Amino acid sequence: MPIPNTAPKCPICGKPAVEAFRPFCSKRCADIDLNRWLTGSYVIPARDDEPIVDDDEN
Repeated sequence: MPIPNTAPKCPICGKPAVEAFRPFCSKRCADIDLNRWLTGSYVIPARDDEPIVDDDEN
């Protein structure tokens, strides 16, 4: 019976992750992920009924 490979994989391309760029395999994949966050491809969902808290109102 083969032993399953539990090494983490890069979330962008699926190659094995490299410690220097963890959880990615390369700077390229890390930069792709950063670009997706900066351009709004990734978002953190929020409920519409949550009040917006403004810390400057003190």
